Amino acid sequence: MSIDLVDTNAADINNAIVQARRRAGSPAMGMVLSLVVDADESTHYDAVRAAADAAHEHPSRILGVIRRPGRGAPRLDAEIRVAGEAGPGEVLLLRLHGKLASHAESVVLPLLLPDAPVVAWWPGDAPEVPCDEPIGQLASRRITDAAASGRPLAALGKRAAGYNPGDTDLSWTRLTPWRTLLAAALDEPYDHISGGTVEGERSSPSAELLAVWLEHRLGVDVTRKSSKGPGLTAVRLDTKTGEIALTRPDGRLATLSRPGQPDRPVALQRRSTAELIAEELRHLDPDDVYQKTIKQVGAKPPPKAEPKGPTGSARKSA
Repeated sequence: MSIDLVDTNAADINNAIVQARRRAGSPAMGMVLSLVVDADESTHYDAVRAAADAAHEHPSRILGVIRRPGRGAPRLDAEIRVAGEAGPGEVLLLRLHGKLASHAESVVLPLLLPDAPVVAWWPGDAPEVPCDEPIGQLASRRITDAAASGRPLAALGKRAAGYNPGDTDLSWTRLTPWRTLLAAALDEPYDHISGGTVEGERSSPSAELLAVWLEHRLGVDVTRKSSKGPGLTAVRLDTKTGEIALTRPDGRLATLSRPGQPDRPVALQRRSTAELIAEELRHLDPDDVYQKTIKQVGAKPPPKAEPKGPTGSARKSA
């Protein structure tokens, strides 16, 4: 069920939600959090769709904030989706026109679920310090995506400089399967590791984070090498008896190699944005490992100038 409201306000939106629930035969709310998606017209469709898919695991009220600044009169237009179309939660698309676009928090605040956690997500360009952004101040968890920027490594540096507890980035979330497989590989006996290499696309923030994490955890120098991708393609750890390597040239199937053992194929599929958001919503407390890793990124010299390229899904997966 979809309801369109033109030149409306928060009170009318709340009333429309209640009426829509009653007509759908589901007056009770089973939602566990509010997810605020701060996007624009070019990115909101895919972002809200991913959030709605994630809501099958975490029933949520999704508030898509679409800013349309200009010289026109301040106006709020809303599109409300409940019941089947929005999955187990609700989707509110809020288009803020004119000067109202600069005060999105005043529109969002009355529409948040009472006594429920608030998560903010910027699927495109994010503020330098998400915690200082008015919408970020409403949230206990703030999700950004450095890979969505035109200069991902520079954006990752800003995430490091502006980090506050509760911040996270999807470039880190994409690394969960890689870190899991590498940790499992190192659970078995191995010779002393003297160094390592992480291979991935030149401007991959995930590759940068993985190299820093390995350096911090293993206490060795880890070199970054560029590859054609897609995303991350290999991690190689040097020992005196040979390489421990996890390689994935095609973005789907990886090979785990260890000295003196046969190669082992492992599934390492590049994950969708919905899967990444669902993972982040499973834990709303600060990520201590990410905090240590991103601070190590901030302590490193800034990367060499990277070519500015188009944003897109090709770069957004590890």
